[in-house]
Amino acid sequence: MGTWYFGSHPFGNLLFVGHLVMNQSDNRARYETRLGRVLDHIYDHLDEPLDIDRLAQIACMSPYHWHRIFQAMYGETVATTVRRLRLHRAAGYLANGSMPIAEIAERSGYSSLQSFTRTFRAVFGIPPAQYRKQGTHSRFRPALSGDDQMTMREVVIRNVEPMEVLSVDHVGPYMQIGKAFDGLFGWLAKHNLLAGQMRMIGIYYDDPGVVAEDELRSKAGVLLPHPVQASVTVSPPVSVAHVKGGEYAVLRHKGPYSDMRAAYEWLYGTWLVQSGREAADAPVFEEYLNSPKETAPAELLTEICLPLV
Repeated sequence: MGTWYFGSHPFGNLLFVGHLVMNQSDNRARYETRLGRVLDHIYDHLDEPLDIDRLAQIACMSPYHWHRIFQAMYGETVATTVRRLRLHRAAGYLANGSMPIAEIAERSGYSSLQSFTRTFRAVFGIPPAQYRKQGTHSRFRPALSGDDQMTMREVVIRNVEPMEVLSVDHVGPYMQIGKAFDGLFGWLAKHNLLAGQMRMIGIYYDDPGVVAEDELRSKAGVLLPHPVQASVTVSPPVSVAHVKGGEYAVLRHKGPYSDMRAAYEWLYGTWLVQSGREAADAPVFEEYLNSPKETAPAELLTEICLPLV
């Protein structure tokens, strides 16, 4: 790389570089804000056809170029993002409800049940009907026998240090907390805080069996490997959330996020009851050990952390 010279001022280079970095940061922030609006629209309109021109208008960018910018910044095309979100939602419908598969296919944007089945099988490894009956969520169901069923040994007791995580609030279905994570990542990118060693934390406050789905409260959070510099002001929509320290029952879950409901039912209804332990007065949290953008659904690793007295 060449060397920059600006007159005789001894700090000329530093002043220019600092100004350049600030400009670059401001420019990225503007793009993050505009593309963040696109992500919000996608999450809120998964049942509707993908309209590239409409998304370009929301991004306030040229329809010829904006999707290339999206792919460069988020690591996947808009179509891939929409397909991934729709398929994860479809898996939730299959695992946790009785909606007809043909209706799930239609709501997921597929013109035929055959094309939905083919795509679902390619991503999840088995067709939708088989996933509903025999997906990884089925191992949490009570059974008279079978090696695939959960055992008490699969939960470990771990001491967790108190944590302060940067977070964004989410109200609505837990399966849509990715919307809050995307907003948080955009904020981190604006402030040059994205780090390879940061930990992804989801905090869940309500019981979906008691609270209406649209009113469920949660937080999408990250624990950074280093403190936030004093020059960065943490302000809405980002806030600092406190995670209680102490003993936790930790269940490592491998598989699609749609299976988490069954995992929770087993953890509370079987493990906790039989363990003789009591749950503490603090919310449960999840730690995500890999990313759904880079990992097949069957290989996703999540630790469910239940606070204990």
